[in-house]
Amino acid sequence: MSSPPNLVSSAPIYRGPLPHVHAVERIPVTVYDQPLDASRAVAREIADLVQSRAAAGKQTVLGLATGSTPVGVYDELIRLHREEGVSFKTVVTFNLDEYWPMQPDALQSYHRFMREHLFDHLDIPAAAIHLPDGTLPRDKVAAACVRYEEQIREAGGIDLQILGIGRTGHIGFNEPGSALDSRTRLITLDSVTRVDAASDFFGEWNVPRQAITMGVGSILDAHRVVLLAFGEHKASIVQKAVEQPPCSHVSASALQQHADARFVLDRAAAARLTRFESPWVVGSLDSMGLEWTDALTRKAVIWLALELGKPILKLTDEDYNEHGLQDLLSNRGRAYDLNIEVFRAMQDTITGWPGGKLNAPRRVRGGEVRADEFPKRIVVFSPHPDDDVISMGGTFIRLCEQGHEVHVAYQTSGNIAVWDESADRHVDFVEEFCKAFGVGTKTSEIAEKIRAFLKSKPAGAVDLPELQAVKGLIRRTEARAGARYSGVKPEHIHFLDLPFYETGRVRKKPIGPDDIAITVKLLEQVQPHQVYAAGDLSDPHGTHRVCLAAVIEALAAVADRDWAKRCELWLYRGAWQEWEPHEIEMAVPLSPEEVERKRMAIFKHESQKDRALFPGPTDPREFWQRAEDRNRDTARLYDKLGLPEYEAIEGFVLHKP
Repeated sequence: MSSPPNLVSSAPIYRGPLPHVHAVERIPVTVYDQPLDASRAVAREIADLVQSRAAAGKQTVLGLATGSTPVGVYDELIRLHREEGVSFKTVVTFNLDEYWPMQPDALQSYHRFMREHLFDHLDIPAAAIHLPDGTLPRDKVAAACVRYEEQIREAGGIDLQILGIGRTGHIGFNEPGSALDSRTRLITLDSVTRVDAASDFFGEWNVPRQAITMGVGSILDAHRVVLLAFGEHKASIVQKAVEQPPCSHVSASALQQHADARFVLDRAAAARLTRFESPWVVGSLDSMGLEWTDALTRKAVIWLALELGKPILKLTDEDYNEHGLQDLLSNRGRAYDLNIEVFRAMQDTITGWPGGKLNAPRRVRGGEVRADEFPKRIVVFSPHPDDDVISMGGTFIRLCEQGHEVHVAYQTSGNIAVWDESADRHVDFVEEFCKAFGVGTKTSEIAEKIRAFLKSKPAGAVDLPELQAVKGLIRRTEARAGARYSGVKPEHIHFLDLPFYETGRVRKKPIGPDDIAITVKLLEQVQPHQVYAAGDLSDPHGTHRVCLAAVIEALAAVADRDWAKRCELWLYRGAWQEWEPHEIEMAVPLSPEEVERKRMAIFKHESQKDRALFPGPTDPREFWQRAEDRNRDTARLYDKLGLPEYEAIEGFVLHKP
C-alpha cells in the first residue's frame, strides 16, 4: 500500500549505484518512503552547502522553486535556522518564475509565497533575494529578463537549483516545446498548466495566461540540480522524465544531460518507475536488496496475469520463465501452487460484510479475524463533506443496513468549493424566507453586504466571513442529506470543522494540536471498533493528506486505550484514484442497485453537481462518474483475474501502524 504520512524518519530506498537500474533510469534517482524524509534530506544538503562555502569565505547561490512540493524543504531550513543556528547571511537567491502580470502582494504571487514560506523566517539579506518582476509593462519585460540572466552570472552562477515538476513535465514554466538553450523570458502558459493552477485562482478563467520563467538553458547552467516530486499524481510524468529519452515536450527530461542532477522522490511519485512497478524486469531482486514478500509476490502474479490477459489460475511455468519471473518460481515453487496461493489471497479480500457478521469469522488478508463485537461502532472520516459517499458510498450504506452504529465525521467545512452564484442564490432564499414570515430583521443587511462584496470581488480574493459561513452551511446541509439518505442517524453526524482548513484560501495552515484534539475527542466519545479514512493522497489541494495525518496522530494519542487496541483503520480511495488490485485487502462488491443508491447519495451534494469548483486537474468527469467508473474498473480487474464477476467493487487497505 502507499504509505500514509508519518513522522518516522527513513533512509533512502536502494542505497548505492545499481548498474542494472541505471540502465533503465537515465538520471540518478533517490527515493524515500515519505515526503518529510526527502524534504529533510534536501534541506540538510542545502544547509551543509551553505555552511561549507561560508567557512571558505564564499557565498552560496540558490535557485528556488514555488508550489507545495518544496514547502517541506523550506520548513526544515527554517527549523535548522531557529533550532540549530544555521545562518543564511551568505546566501543569494534566484527564483525560477512568476506569473505575469502579477502584483507582489497578490495571494497567488510567488513573491508573497516566498516571503510567507521562507524569506520572512531566515536571515537572507533582502538585497540578495531576486525574483522575476510581474508588474513590468510588456515592453520592459524582455530587457528585465536579460538583466536577470546577467545578475545570475554576476553572482557566479547557481550553485544548487531546486525544482518541482508539472503535469506536462515542465520545470519552471518551461512548457512543452521549450528549447534546451532557452533563457529567462515571457512565456504563454499551456492550457494544462492553467488548469492545474485553477484552484489557487478560484477558477481557470482567473489564471494569468503568461509568466516570466528562467529557461531550460538557465537551469542546466546550475552547478547542481535537485528535482523534487511527491505523490501518486506525479508518478506518470516522473517515469517519462527519468526513463524515456530526452524530449522537448517534457522539459524535465533535459536534466538527463546535466552532469550533476538527480530526482528526489517519495515512494508514491516513484511508483511508475520500472524498479517499483515491475522490479523483476530490471534484474534480480537480491541485487536490489528486495525479497519475494507476499505483497510483492501478489503484485508480480497479478502483473503477469494482466500482461498476458490470462486468469491467475491459468498461468504456467513457461509464462513465469518467459517474463522475468524465474526467481519467483525458484523461490516459491511451481506455478500451480503459486497461482492457487495468490488466487486464494485475492478471493479472501471479497466480503459483503465489511463490519463482520454476528458469531461468524471475517476473513481479512493475513489471517482470519473473528467478528467478536456485533454490531460495531464505526466512524467514517470524510475530509470534504462529500468524500464519504463518493469514495465508499456503497460500503457506507451497507454498514448502516447491516445494523452497525455508524458515525460520519466531516473533517472540514469545504466552504471554498462553492460557487459564488450558488451562495448568492441561497442568500436570496433566506432573505425571502425571513420576509415571508416577518423574522430576521438583520438578514437584509447581511444579504446586502454579501451582494456588494460579490459585485466587486477581485479574482481569487478571500471571501467575507459571512460569505464563508453561507458556503459552509450549504456544504453542511448537503452532507447531512447525503448521510441521512445513506442511513446514518442524525445524532451520529459530526462536523469537526478542523481549524487548519479555515483560511478562506486554497492554501491551508499546517496541521496543529487543535486539529488533533478535536479528532481525539470524537474518537474517545464513540470508541469505535472500525475507522474509515481517506487514503486518496493524490487530492491536488492536499486536504486528504492532512486529514489522514490528523486521524493517524489522533489514534496514536489514544493507542493505550483498550478500545483503540482493537480498532481497525481502513483506508478508502475513489475521488482521485483507486487502489491497485495487489494492494486491496478488503473488496466490497456492489450490486447494480447499490451502485444506483450510491449515485443518489452523491447527488445530494448539489453544489458539487454538474461542475465542481475544484474538480482537480486530471479528470474532467463529475465525481459520481469517476467513482462509478473506478469501482467498475476494479470489478473488471477481479473478473479478468478469474475471480467472481460483480457490477462494481469498493476497495480498502488496512492501515498498519
